[in-house]
Amino acid sequence: MSITKETAQQFLDKPAIVCCRTTKGTVIAPSDLEDPHIFADLEESGLITITPETLTIGEVLGATLTQDVEGLSSLTAAVLEGVKPKAGAAASPTAGAAPAAAVAAPGASAVVCGGVLHIKADQINGFEMTLPLGGYSGGAPVMAATAAAPAGEEIRDEVVDTLEKRSFTVKEVKLGDKTGFENSVLTIRKDLAQEALKAFPLLKKLELDIITPDNRHIYSDTIMDVIPVATKVEGEIGAGVTNCLTDMVFLLTGVDEDGTQVHEFGSSDGFLDEEIIYGRPGCPDAGDIMVRVHAVLQSKVGMERRGPYAAHSACDHIIQEVRDALRHAPASEAAKVETLDQVVRHGRPRVLLVKEIMGQGAMHDNVMLPSEPAGVPGGRQNVDLGNVPIAMSVNEVRDGGIHALCCIGPASKEMTRHYFREPILEALAQDPELNLVGVVFIGSPQVNDEKSFVSKRLGAMAELMKLDGAIVTTEGFGNNHIDFASNISELGRRGIKVVGCTFAAYQGQLIVGNPYMDALVDLNKDKTGFESEKLGENTLTADDAKRAISMLKNKLAGVPIAAPANKWDQSVVDANQKLANEAK
Repeated sequence: MSITKETAQQFLDKPAIVCCRTTKGTVIAPSDLEDPHIFADLEESGLITITPETLTIGEVLGATLTQDVEGLSSLTAAVLEGVKPKAGAAASPTAGAAPAAAVAAPGASAVVCGGVLHIKADQINGFEMTLPLGGYSGGAPVMAATAAAPAGEEIRDEVVDTLEKRSFTVKEVKLGDKTGFENSVLTIRKDLAQEALKAFPLLKKLELDIITPDNRHIYSDTIMDVIPVATKVEGEIGAGVTNCLTDMVFLLTGVDEDGTQVHEFGSSDGFLDEEIIYGRPGCPDAGDIMVRVHAVLQSKVGMERRGPYAAHSACDHIIQEVRDALRHAPASEAAKVETLDQVVRHGRPRVLLVKEIMGQGAMHDNVMLPSEPAGVPGGRQNVDLGNVPIAMSVNEVRDGGIHALCCIGPASKEMTRHYFREPILEALAQDPELNLVGVVFIGSPQVNDEKSFVSKRLGAMAELMKLDGAIVTTEGFGNNHIDFASNISELGRRGIKVVGCTFAAYQGQLIVGNPYMDALVDLNKDKTGFESEKLGENTLTADDAKRAISMLKNKLAGVPIAAPANKWDQSVVDANQKLANEAK
């Protein structure tokens, strides 16, 4: 596969291999050369051999072949005339070496002492950064860097909206004759499940039970969702006052009447103490009481949109009565009150969080901006909206603006609770060096033409936002990686610095790519690199958020990021995490 002029300039120091049979007298151009991106695979398969005599792309461009050469042959001085001398440019970053600064404004200086490189620039178009030298092993290093502020804009913080969250502790949950919340005890009306069943004919059975932290060795069908309980006291989603219950969650599980688990790629059915990674953002915490709503669907509707939607709607019918009781809880009894300011950080780089969500129909869908936090009624499904990008404020997402209907592989699925306490959103919102302008949710359609359409709409929206940087995340893997790559490309080609976050590892290896996918965060935590079918194992965590934000700051500051290894290597993730944790 031949390369372009731009690719040749990017890889001037890489080995020169002809892509196909090339004849005597040919003046070597980029179109005659093989793509360095695939050298590792070609070497491993024995199709190419790179020796010390192999010249670099920079040395052979413009040189003339003195004899015919076969495809995938290394170019050496023995077959060329007019070879250029090797440039004295610094080598690209490698293991054990820190990347050099990409910018050097007038007045900038660089000093190495005591194993630390300290770079300082006095002008507004520079940056100040401290990063460790040595001790790094493999992969793309990430360091703390301070991106330059937009020229001419005053640095100040402006609070544009406020959300108050009141948290009420739940110490006990029980079934009774009437739903109520008093003295930290939640009582749920025991005939609510049967009432909900009558309203949703696609459900053949609906059961309700309580699972305490000390009694989790209980078999369960696949977990469709983990749902927090919250209700609006004042205002709409994203503003006003919201009451929340803590130390408890609703757990929606599902199977159809034929015994088929309601899932798409892997099922989390099994014992609850074994199939959940407790403490993940989307999962129950170690001390949470779980209210399980178990749905048995009509035969063969589990893979249709209407089946899972009916189960979620029935579960929400039960939760709504709990919300109605919670709404009247006295503010004085709240265990915690948070004031969440929506802040515009003027004079800092403008960044956007892009959350790619499933939208391929069947089980792949989500409800956006429901009437109640993390609810179902009143919201719009991204599939029905054509999966086009929908912008939300930071507080709309924090306030339960997304309800996840998706039933993909459980290890990489972002549950409704995940969006309620999204770690990368919180980290970006609290970072004083970045101006988080909002969150865009974009669906992943099934048809390629639709994928291209929605990605281009994202690019157009981002251009209007006048962004400096963006972080793009996606749950799951496979088909949606096509959208993932396209979304990053549409942002990157507009000059926006982009970092991507996804599960990849061994099983979810990316099969598409582009020049803008040079800073990726692998969300894998499974030792073998697979979809482990354990709920929440490979989802985005606070540690992943640190790596992603460190990478974004590096790109904004112009710090180069080293190319990754050819194959998944967990040690790269571990090394980058160590650097991100050490960054100030």
